[in-house]
Amino acid sequence: MKLVEPPSCRKSAAALVLIGRNSRGQWVVQEQAGLYGGLFVSRAEAIKYALFENGHHPETIVELSRTIELDTNGRFAPIGLLLGNGRRPVA
Repeated sequence: MKLVEPPSCRKSAAALVLIGRNSRGQWVVQEQAGLYGGLFVSRAEAIKYALFENGHHPETIVELSRTIELDTNGRFAPIGLLLGNGRRPVA
């Protein structure tokens, strides 16, 4: 039997999941409220994780063209500041 970590408890189709690269070139996934996130070596793995965590809602995933840093302190910047002009839907 394969054990799999369950998706985050709070599910909201309206919650955006941001994907982009950080200043070191790693792929970052960050849910807009900071409920979950992580660092990944490939875009494919970042998207796979984001889809798993958001209940397979690709329409809520936004890929940023500018750098994004993973916030581990729960002080994520307001969504408008992060999206700016670099907003581009993944799906």
